[in-house]
Amino acid sequence: MKAKKHLGQHFLHDRAVIDRILTEIYKHCDESIPVIEVGPGPGILTYELAEKYKQFLAVDVDRDMIDQLSEKLPATQLRHADFLHIDITELFSDQFHVVGNFPYNISSQIIFKVLDNVARIPVMIGMFQKEVAQRICSSPGTKANGILSIRTQAYYNVELLFEVPPTSFYPPPRVDSAVIILSRKADYGLPCDPKIFKNVIKMAFQQRRKMLRNSLKSFMLDEVDFMHKRPEQLGVSDFINIAQIIQAKET
Repeated sequence: MKAKKHLGQHFLHDRAVIDRILTEIYKHCDESIPVIEVGPGPGILTYELAEKYKQFLAVDVDRDMIDQLSEKLPATQLRHADFLHIDITELFSDQFHVVGNFPYNISSQIIFKVLDNVARIPVMIGMFQKEVAQRICSSPGTKANGILSIRTQAYYNVELLFEVPPTSFYPPPRVDSAVIILSRKADYGLPCDPKIFKNVIKMAFQQRRKMLRNSLKSFMLDEVDFMHKRPEQLGVSDFINIAQIIQAKET
């Protein structure tokens, strides 16, 4: 089928890459837990995943793709919907893994959707634009460190598994790609108010070139010793520390 540019579709056709993705999914996604594939497209991963996992659901906003998949898969394994707007509690009653060759134009939003439902999603494995994958996996002190990396690494251990060239897709994207894995931490519950933590990160990186004493001046945190730093220099534990101080001030 013809890829739809407005949906960010690029269809993976490299069999070696496909097999490698499936190997990682089979390795890290327990068969006793349901699997949701986001953006299955023409089903390059879908048919094998549907055979492997007894509880499987493919979600795609493109009706043409769902119609094609329905020729071989039962309706119970398919959902025509936008994953970003679907009520995630309707999908499965308990936990489930999220996998996919994610549309690049909404990949960051998919990550945030997963983070908002961290208690339900132990593992996420997917294809991203390489630059986005690097941002998710970035370390403190690097330019790529930001909202994506701090929020994701607060709840998940992240790893860039391998890179994928444009030639592995049709049509080929103008960027390199990469497959990453998010494995939920055993102690993923934050020792601070998650809403304060999220808000502090957002405020800090909205003015990422400013020192924290300026971007977070409304919280009057002069006693925090790293307020002279810029947000990309800090890690998860630093932002948790800030959130804890703000939380203590508010109680």
